[in-house]
Amino acid sequence: MAYLTLKATAYFSSSINSSSETYLPFSPSKLLKLPPFWPWEKVKVGPLSVSPMGFGTWAWGNQLLWGYQESMDNELQQTFNLAVDSGINLFDTADSYGTGRLNGKSEKLLGKFIREYQGQKRLQEDIVIATKFAAYPWRLTPGQFLNACNASIDRMQIEQIGIGQLHWSTANYAPLQEKALWDGLVAMHDKGLVRAVGVSNYGPKQLVKIYDYLKTRGVPLCTAQVQFSLLSVGEDQLEIKNICDSLGIRLIAYSPLGLGMLTGKYTPSNLPRGPRAFLFGQILPGLGPLLSSLKEIAQKRSKTIPQVAINWCICKGTIPIPGVKTVKQAEENLGALGWRLSSQELLQLEYAARESPQKMIQNIFQTR
Repeated sequence: MAYLTLKATAYFSSSINSSSETYLPFSPSKLLKLPPFWPWEKVKVGPLSVSPMGFGTWAWGNQLLWGYQESMDNELQQTFNLAVDSGINLFDTADSYGTGRLNGKSEKLLGKFIREYQGQKRLQEDIVIATKFAAYPWRLTPGQFLNACNASIDRMQIEQIGIGQLHWSTANYAPLQEKALWDGLVAMHDKGLVRAVGVSNYGPKQLVKIYDYLKTRGVPLCTAQVQFSLLSVGEDQLEIKNICDSLGIRLIAYSPLGLGMLTGKYTPSNLPRGPRAFLFGQILPGLGPLLSSLKEIAQKRSKTIPQVAINWCICKGTIPIPGVKTVKQAEENLGALGWRLSSQELLQLEYAARESPQKMIQNIFQTR
């Protein structure tokens, strides 16, 4: 690589110095542009190989929390194309993403963007969709859960889902429903509708239970998705991470930027619009030490605060899935790849997180 760089530099210098009328037939910056990560940095997830960071699509179709409008679809497609062109192949969605009449909109858009992608065929075929199936109270049998999987496949107009995930556990309020949902995961795996299965919002005890049950059915539990960030790294998260490491389960970190609180864009006097404003108003005043440390490291590294926060998740052995709505957000998030925080920087951030009195509220469906 150093040899190629030197050769290119020599060529640029000789070409430019030889004549004031010389024009390069290509852009030097494009020639020397490195990918966000190298192919060998991909992560194994059961039978799949995915990018070290994925992108979340919760905002696609969500008007209530994220202000989605159909006029955004063109930029969402550009955002998707940029991600795929840059090597991102993991996209997380759910059959419940989208509000009101837009229910399922996230899956529909994702399927549409995949079909209309104009880049390399190899990149298109390499895309892994991880979707989540809601544990609605009317999904009481394995067959009904299997129908949910088929409905997602129809919405996205694809032949097979990469990772089929149970969106949350019903153990806290409908324990009898839980086993039917587990059997539904087994059925969609055995029928080849999904290549791998996972769970979301499972606490340590339930995670071990479903892992053991699926193992008896010959189905490996490949992923566990949990809220995991510098704002959400309590005892439960650390226990879940240890369990995942010991059992060979990949931890997918959702909300790695704490719904936007770890971007550095908001302050107690500058809150986001909509429902997030109340939550931010409660938590942001207590994040001084953490945001200061993030800013200090970002400046030293010539990175941004979100890039440092996402890189922390990667360094902890998780696959973060920050949400994206715009090309600018995607470009910034891609800057979290291709480098690693030092052990001292990790300790500094984790100390600052402990010193910050406020923590992220946990998902109401999170179990023990």
